[in-house]
Amino acid sequence: MVKQPQPQHAPPAPAAPTGPSLELRSALAAVRTEVAKAVVGQDAAVTGLLIALLCRGHVLLEGVPGVAKTLLVRTLSAALDLDTKRVQFTPDLMPGDVTGSLVYDARTAEFSFRQGPVFTNLLLADEINRTPPKTQASLLEAMEERQVSVDGTPRRLPDPFLVIATQNPVEYEGTYQLPEAQLDRFLLKLTLPLPERDQEIEVLQRHAAGFDPRDLAGAGVRPVAGVAVLGRARDEVARVQVSREVLGYAVDVCRATRQSPSLALGVSPRGATALLATSRAWAWLSGRGYVTPDDVKALAHPTLRHRVQLRAEAELEGVTTESVLDTVLAAVPVPR
Repeated sequence: MVKQPQPQHAPPAPAAPTGPSLELRSALAAVRTEVAKAVVGQDAAVTGLLIALLCRGHVLLEGVPGVAKTLLVRTLSAALDLDTKRVQFTPDLMPGDVTGSLVYDARTAEFSFRQGPVFTNLLLADEINRTPPKTQASLLEAMEERQVSVDGTPRRLPDPFLVIATQNPVEYEGTYQLPEAQLDRFLLKLTLPLPERDQEIEVLQRHAAGFDPRDLAGAGVRPVAGVAVLGRARDEVARVQVSREVLGYAVDVCRATRQSPSLALGVSPRGATALLATSRAWAWLSGRGYVTPDDVKALAHPTLRHRVQLRAEAELEGVTTESVLDTVLAAVPVPR
């Protein structure tokens, strides 16, 4: 009896690239809806904070007093079911007040570590430029390494960990300018504008109806996402495709800032990698599995505005970092 040849199994077809999950994007869209129950008219800032969470980056919030910077962070943490702590930075704040310190226990005659407020998911560093550089520097290791070292022992911070630092753009008396090295460690700098007239009327209507910013639960804010959703979303963002042409465009934008006659300091290579990361997150939030030059343009201002430094003479002439970035984006050829 002749043995019939067994059919050969065909090799499995390569898996088709999967696009952004509608479920995950819907969950993060629901976060925006929850935040809007307490905060009026700061949609761009909410999107920026979500991008920072997706990229594991930190955010510098700049706005005049009273534009809901603190309320925004508290509401975001409630919608994502994350732990948050707030530190008011003052001239007498010490590094140990932020990171924690060793405390002597008389009962055991031993030193034990008492965690500081940095051990949280969302750390609101309120008015960070009001504390001296020594205390500002206490955040550098936490922001870069996601750990705190006390007495030579590193201690891991929870994941996710995000520093959201605020500063007032109009009061400079009694403040300490953040050094360029620390500014470069912030993924985004978001500006919170004053609300439009209709938005301000909406704010007053909510307060007239009994809204209490200290009672988010009473405003109906509830957790709609969490650490698991963020983790899965980060995995998808990491798979967003970027062509070599778009990579070259992002690099050309950053290199053009180094050649601008109005700037004393251009964007570093770290800034270029930050622009890549935020562009991928924005593409994912937009429902695409690939980055376009428009994504790079959309995130150029918030990602790069704090990484450049104007020349003194340009500043005297009224030039701003925003106008310089506009000029750069208009001059760099866009790949087709």
